Amino acid sequence: MTTDEHLTMDEIITFVDGLGGVLTMRPEPGDGSPEIGWGDAFFYYAPDGVPPVATQPFATVVTKDYPGDEASRLDRADTFRVNIAAGKEAFVRWTGHAPRDPATTEVDPSATDTVIAHPVYGAVGWLAVVNPGERTEAATRELLRAAHRLARARYERRAGATA
Repeated sequence: MTTDEHLTMDEIITFVDGLGGVLTMRPEPGDGSPEIGWGDAFFYYAPDGVPPVATQPFATVVTKDYPGDEASRLDRADTFRVNIAAGKEAFVRWTGHAPRDPATTEVDPSATDTVIAHPVYGAVGWLAVVNPGERTEAATRELLRAAHRLARARYERRAGATA
């Protein structure tokens, strides 16, 4: 961890890339991607290095507010959010409720170093951490590992279905 006491985006990207079979997409000006995604990172399980068609990433790192997703206040300096599809079991463990069930306690979606239900995609089981730090570094890494395992299993099921 850096001296400012939270993981950096580059540290997270390096960690996820090290899980194996990961295709990290980092949209930037001139690559044909929409401007809103520039500077963010999208992680796919794609061991062949080919961007998957009609597949959601298993995790993302976003550096700015997206339309309809401003609650985390990513417009603050040096602020980003890690978004993780770690599965229903992890979601329930961290939030205390099933993805589609209402939360029993309110959590500030802009709170840093806190595992929360994603402010927009929580209903489909995504978790999020704004600026993972000392309290959530280990949890963020474990959730990313879990999301990677689930994405790999989906990939292998699809590959087996087409074989």
